[in-house]
Amino acid sequence: MLVGRPARRRPGQHERRAARLASTVAGLGPTFIKLAQLLSARADIFPEPYLSAIGTLQDQVPPVPTEAIREVLAEELGAPPEERFESFEERPVAAASLGQVHRAVAHGRQVAVKVLRPGVEEVVALDLEISFRVLYWLNILFPNHHVQALTNVVREFSHRVREEMDFRSEAANIERFQRYFRDDPRVRAPDVLEEFTRRRVLVMEYCAGTKVDRLEEQFRSGALDFRDVMETLTGLYLRMMMVDGFLHADPHPGNILVQADGTIVILDWGMVLDVPRWTRESILHMALAVEREDLDAIISGMYRLGMISPEVSRGEIREAAIEILRILERVRTSNRDRIEEIVHAIFDTFYTWPLILPQELVYFFRTSVLLEGIGVRYDRNFDGLELVRGVIGRYRKQILKETAREPVAVARDLLGEAQAALRTLMELLHRAEREELRVRMHPRDIQSQERFLSLQARRLLLSVFATATAVISAILFIAIRSWWLLGAGLTVSLLMFLVVLFIPTHLLENPLRHARALRPGDFR
Repeated sequence: MLVGRPARRRPGQHERRAARLASTVAGLGPTFIKLAQLLSARADIFPEPYLSAIGTLQDQVPPVPTEAIREVLAEELGAPPEERFESFEERPVAAASLGQVHRAVAHGRQVAVKVLRPGVEEVVALDLEISFRVLYWLNILFPNHHVQALTNVVREFSHRVREEMDFRSEAANIERFQRYFRDDPRVRAPDVLEEFTRRRVLVMEYCAGTKVDRLEEQFRSGALDFRDVMETLTGLYLRMMMVDGFLHADPHPGNILVQADGTIVILDWGMVLDVPRWTRESILHMALAVEREDLDAIISGMYRLGMISPEVSRGEIREAAIEILRILERVRTSNRDRIEEIVHAIFDTFYTWPLILPQELVYFFRTSVLLEGIGVRYDRNFDGLELVRGVIGRYRKQILKETAREPVAVARDLLGEAQAALRTLMELLHRAEREELRVRMHPRDIQSQERFLSLQARRLLLSVFATATAVISAILFIAIRSWWLLGAGLTVSLLMFLVVLFIPTHLLENPLRHARALRPGDFR
């Protein structure tokens, strides 16, 4: 999967291996569960069955003893919970890998007290150290696109999880969401009590509601309208992605509540994703290119979004663009396909070439699959594509307004790019005239030459050592008549010759080049 050449798999083999991987990760503990949830957004590293398997892992662990939680509260708030809250329930209402939540009463209102698990920072640091050491050797022994991409994901995770363990960051995320949606009464997040907010403690309004996947009775009785709830949810995530550029990155049914009046409450803001304006512009331009069936514009959009790996040839890029166009054409025209099937096809395409699917799109795709799954749960004939098309139609003007720039700014950028291109062209002509023009080979081509020369040099050196060992053993045998010494020397010599003949080529690469690129200390 990560190393070696692609091999033909028997039907169901990926699925069985993915299930075993998910089971193994679940047993490794909370750090690796959260890392797996992040990896489930990387279609360029794992085939789709693995993404689905690890994406379903739930961040749930046994609760911490109450006495340990009370110690953290006393350290952070300067007093035991009885003195800071009017009441405090010792039994937690939720327990996850990084923290657990208790109900309490503060200033006469129900609140949720989120406390960082004692010792979790040391556990995460140790798990990350182990992960980086394993990746260090993987990059030496199996340098390829998938291992390098996995290394980048773990780097990103190390930064994210440290930020998530500082609850002040989550409080800031909640306040930012509330600022964006202050004029929309249909969606909300819990209010934060700033006087209690600390690095390891977060106190929020306790929001009553029903998890979004447990609304059968409300829909059946007519207390809630199924269509309204689904349209509100879809519009919420579409707006976060394409209008505000601020995406809730941990969407699952446990984090989405629906209150009695139909208001949507989003919980757990520890993981968010910023979507820059230029990314939203590029996504919009690519969507318009798909609508026009403009293959060149699609390829240009792929470059702008950073989807192209350096080792992918122009011909492969064109083939991938044709496949993406075919898949997305299904989104525009199909009345039968489910979002999940289309997303799986996109993930398979990006894994095959390999291309890099931007994490913003992956999170949005996964949210779309989640919402479709919720809809199908209540209505077998639910059409997620039809719902998404309708919501996009309603938000179209707002998306265009937020992503489109002023004509003067566009003209200024185009003029600047034209001037830069002209200067570059003139410089190239001057260098060619002075015979100073140099052509650089792609690193992949240089690496292949290095690999060949390094292989031959090492084989030659190992052969010399093997021969020398055999000769020295024979000389010593003649001098001291030691059969044991002769046998040991000839055995070592034979082993060296076997290494020369049978060791895999990639193990004979120059390891120092990769060691310079990645060291465990680089991640601290």
